[in-house]
Amino acid sequence: MSSDKEKLRLDKYLWAIRLFKTRSIAADALEKGRVKMHGESVKASRSVNVGDEYEVKTEVKKWVIKVTGLLANRVQYAEAIKYYEDLTPLEEKERVRFQAASFHTGKRLSKVGRPTKKQRRDIEGFMDEGEEEKA
Repeated sequence: MSSDKEKLRLDKYLWAIRLFKTRSIAADALEKGRVKMHGESVKASRSVNVGDEYEVKTEVKKWVIKVTGLLANRVQYAEAIKYYEDLTPLEEKERVRFQAASFHTGKRLSKVGRPTKKQRRDIEGFMDEGEEEKA
């Protein structure tokens, strides 16, 4: 963990703790007012201090985080989560958990949507049986 006297930009910190994929996306979110401290929007150049609390809106969810350590470089997720405390309300976490996983990955869920090859054969077999009875 870094010393408290070291200055660290907020956009760089949010990128380093992996809330945003790139630093430019983090800076853009700050510019658009999606990151707030005490209900007020903050700038990308703001210095981060241990103990600060931020409300961060990402594409996926709305985070409430408390800074527990300063991290200037991007590290593994398992290491990055040690530098902040997640204070996100339980309702928000529940909402995100119930969203379809396919929304973020681009892959569809198994057994949802188009029928599988086996299901198509069963449907065709069922349709053929119905036609034979009519004849």
